[in-house]
Amino acid sequence: MWADQVLAFEKAHLGRLLLWGAASVITGLGCWVFARAQRQNQPFLHHFAIQTGAWGAIDALLALGARPGLALRDYDGLTNLDRFLWFNCGLDAGYIAVAVTLALCGWKLARSRALVGAGVAIGIQGAALLLLDLRFAALLTQAR
Repeated sequence: MWADQVLAFEKAHLGRLLLWGAASVITGLGCWVFARAQRQNQPFLHHFAIQTGAWGAIDALLALGARPGLALRDYDGLTNLDRFLWFNCGLDAGYIAVAVTLALCGWKLARSRALVGAGVAIGIQGAALLLLDLRFAALLTQAR
């Protein structure tokens, strides 16, 4: 694989992450405004909006922060990137597991719509991040 090809894949991945982050911020803000406009207590939507917007902001900031540091990579740099990417995939799967736990505990034990809303939002974020990271990993694996 050529270093410029890896750099192009990395830039595209960060672009997709930034797009996902921005869309999540907009969605979270829209849900929060909608929940406030209803003037009713909607804990599911309120906590869904908070989690979606916060995760989106973090994703967007990470993508923006990583872009200036991009550079051509040698073989060791590619290996480190690959390992970091698979580590992130494990974290993403962990986010999904935490989300399922929150949602189920909120639904079955606490009867808390707030926990369910937060769990659903975290699950969506974890699944989207896992898909983005797996796509990037597949590109790197194919190109090796």
